Amino acid sequence: MTESTYPHFPVMMVDDEVQAINSFEMTLRSASMNNFIRCHDSRDVMPLLASQEIEVMLLDLRMPHISGEELLPAITTDYPEIPVVVITGTNDVDTAVKCMQHGAFDYMLKPVEKSRLIGGVKRAVELRELQRENQLLKAHVLSDKLENPEAFADIITTSKSMRSIFQYIEAIANSPRPVLITGETGVGKELIAQAVHRLSNRAGAFVPVNAAGLDDHVFADTLFGHKKGAFTDAREARSGLIEQAAGGTLFLDEIGDLSPTSQIKLLRLLQEGEFFPLGSDVAKRSDVRIVVATNQEIDELQLAGKFRKDLYYRLCGHRIHIPPLRNRREDLAVLVDHFLEKASQTLDKKKPTPPVELITLLSTYHFPGNIRELESMIFDAVSNHTTGKLSMDLFKTHIAKKHPSSPAEAIDSSHENSPLVGFSDQLPTLKQIEQLLIDEALKRSNHNQSIAALSLGISRQALNKRLKKAEQQRNDSDSKSN
Repeated sequence: MTESTYPHFPVMMVDDEVQAINSFEMTLRSASMNNFIRCHDSRDVMPLLASQEIEVMLLDLRMPHISGEELLPAITTDYPEIPVVVITGTNDVDTAVKCMQHGAFDYMLKPVEKSRLIGGVKRAVELRELQRENQLLKAHVLSDKLENPEAFADIITTSKSMRSIFQYIEAIANSPRPVLITGETGVGKELIAQAVHRLSNRAGAFVPVNAAGLDDHVFADTLFGHKKGAFTDAREARSGLIEQAAGGTLFLDEIGDLSPTSQIKLLRLLQEGEFFPLGSDVAKRSDVRIVVATNQEIDELQLAGKFRKDLYYRLCGHRIHIPPLRNRREDLAVLVDHFLEKASQTLDKKKPTPPVELITLLSTYHFPGNIRELESMIFDAVSNHTTGKLSMDLFKTHIAKKHPSSPAEAIDSSHENSPLVGFSDQLPTLKQIEQLLIDEALKRSNHNQSIAALSLGISRQALNKRLKKAEQQRNDSDSKSN
């Protein structure tokens, strides 16, 4: 089993007492930390800092040669980014105040409670991670470059909004904190999760699991595994997906469907970094990065009491929202070309030439199924393709079937919480609103009447009749004015 290094840079423990450092290390190892530098001679501290980047320092005050009180101001002056946790056996208020004034991150008294030490060091590590993420994100935004574009090769896009997401992923990829990915069905949440894993440099595997429809027992058995005899059919012990993903990434899709009981079990895994296989009363340590995804409005689930607040805030360590396809229509051309190539290879056919009007037609469609729906449309069209240009008939038929036939359906299919149309204080007449709709449909379809009619839910003949009627009315109005 491959163990990843945590934290990213070592925790430096400075104390002349070997027993004290052993105690600190044992406590922090119980919280899945495994990257340490031990320093028993205070004279070595500054040379070590000059040659080695440190995540956080535990500093004793009472030491021979150079005291911690002398070292502290030198460390915070020369290395202000390093959080220094002062640990001392001297219970003195003046000393504590002086240490905080010199820039100590925290002040603890020996013997330090386990939870106090772990909590203080974790807060310091999270601060360093946040600092690095902010620096990386700032650098990416300023340079407008991707350091590892190959990590996103499976995500076909030219969208600026997606590029910003890629830059954010590069900034947070090495963080051990959970990642919450939101977005409608079919936008590519698992591809984003895979990119996070590739950039994390974690040696373990990427293990996906769909949480939708899993009851509490199946969820626990799938993730945590079981001991032999844990239940009737448990004839052999079985490791769960958490162990299979050790040192890697566990991707939980459809997290919004988890039951309250399963939510509690996942919360313990995130809080304590440990889990219990079914039938076992001995906890196992977990070294896995958790990435979750949902197509539900998880904020609303949390406010409605259907999703635990403590779990919600744990999962929001890093958050990525993928915009729907209708909000990045600039991707249509490259996606169509990509899926035509993919469908042709899969179906062993020559890649067909798409008609020029195809992108215009697709750009008028709202794509409730997003990229997955577009891929299905392309595969269906290529399957039925024989020779010449790719036919638009199947695309038109698909869009016509999905076109809302009533105002209520139109609002439901918009995927927005706001109405489809906004009005000023003065309402337009029916004649005015009809003409505005026709003008907008023609604009979006590059004045292709067939496509405009399809988006309006009427026939081309009906649209043509309305256009001729409007033209006649304008001519009559001009005649009267003259």
